[in-house]
Amino acid sequence: MHQRPARLLALLAVVALAVLVGPGVVAAHETGNTRFDAPLPLASLFAGAGATVALTAGWLAVTERTPTVGERPSVAFVVPDSVARPLRALAGVMFLLGVVAVCWTGLTGRQVAAENVATLLTWLVWFHGLALVAVLLGSPWRVLAPWLTFYRALERLEGGSLPSLDYPERLGSWPALAGFLLVFGVVENLTPGITRSPRLTAVVVAAYAGVMVLGTVTFGRSWAAHADPLGAFYDLLGRVAPVEWTQARDGYRATLRPPWRGCVPLVAHLALAALVVAAVYTVSFDGFVETSEYQAVLFAARSTLGTGPVTSLPLYLLGFALFCLTFGLAAAAADRLGGRRDWAGAVRRFAPTVLPIAAGYEVAHTYPAVVGQTATLVEVTLDPVVAVAVPDPLAWLSVPAFWGSQVVLIVLGHVVAVVAAHLAAVARYETPRRARRGHLPLVVVMVGYTVLSLWIVSRPVVA
Repeated sequence: MHQRPARLLALLAVVALAVLVGPGVVAAHETGNTRFDAPLPLASLFAGAGATVALTAGWLAVTERTPTVGERPSVAFVVPDSVARPLRALAGVMFLLGVVAVCWTGLTGRQVAAENVATLLTWLVWFHGLALVAVLLGSPWRVLAPWLTFYRALERLEGGSLPSLDYPERLGSWPALAGFLLVFGVVENLTPGITRSPRLTAVVVAAYAGVMVLGTVTFGRSWAAHADPLGAFYDLLGRVAPVEWTQARDGYRATLRPPWRGCVPLVAHLALAALVVAAVYTVSFDGFVETSEYQAVLFAARSTLGTGPVTSLPLYLLGFALFCLTFGLAAAAADRLGGRRDWAGAVRRFAPTVLPIAAGYEVAHTYPAVVGQTATLVEVTLDPVVAVAVPDPLAWLSVPAFWGSQVVLIVLGHVVAVVAAHLAAVARYETPRRARRGHLPLVVVMVGYTVLSLWIVSRPVVA
């Protein structure tokens, strides 16, 4: 990788931080109705962030020195098989026991969300905590997935591969997309009664595990590879990780890479492209539902349609459809400007380039809650043995600093996405001129989404 692009990203990070030193007042998302002296008026912040993304695209369009994907990074370190294999086995077994503990304590333990392992572990420490791990180090799910651990144990008992049916090709990764929308969209975002109930959380986890175990036993590992929403989600986020893991004769090699490298290769199926859009959309929707603006839209729709709480479901699906349509039109426009006429190929090529956006927002939106809930989980888990008061690891983080970190993470995620989209356009189109033209619709979408993301995190949370 050339040094100049790396220096550019460092400069953009400094600019994003510098944006946080001017006067202004704004409400901070994730902090109730708290207000604080913000860096500058929102309009200026939005304009500056959007300009940062647009100027990155402009710089890539005119410079002759751009990031590359062909150069192989140096090996950072190697984990020998003698160390990796027992660690993989131990991690898999421990996580399987953790899932069993979720089901047991959720059904039999005290039905208080803040004091039960089921709710403390599942929704943030497990679902979103592992997402943060995937963004930083690569997906850990092939090691931790409890159904794969169970399946590997069955293989050892049988002394080899288990007989299984062929996974239907026509299904592709559509089951993973449907599961993602159901678990992350409907269950987590639209039904807070489930996420606040240890017993219902245990039922959801048990049902999810039951479907995955049954599918894996029936179709083998192909089911886990195509139908597991958590596995697909973590694998996609792992493309952004600055660490790439490969298996070799001497163990597992970890190599350092720029965050856009894994976001250039196209996804295998349109279902995975839709899952990328769903990840971007759902993490934003998760923040949007906590704003007064969403509540106004929700109750207006309920009043107009004469429906009850179920109104949130069609609103969620409508928003997802609009995101898919917007991205599909942008990819089709990119292909037309680039001199090609394959919209499906364009969608599969450009979908991974928006993963840094999903990753940036996922980290920005969830890291304080994940860290705080992990500390609470440790305290509750140790309580039967020894009473330990675990301090909040982020108690020192002020509201302005938290909001500022969200701005930086979101803007940097969009900048990395612009670099990835530029490289994807160069790989797809025949000439640099066509690549620049094909990149333009994606830039427009990314600038718009930058402003939307920052607007969401700027809004105060409502009960």
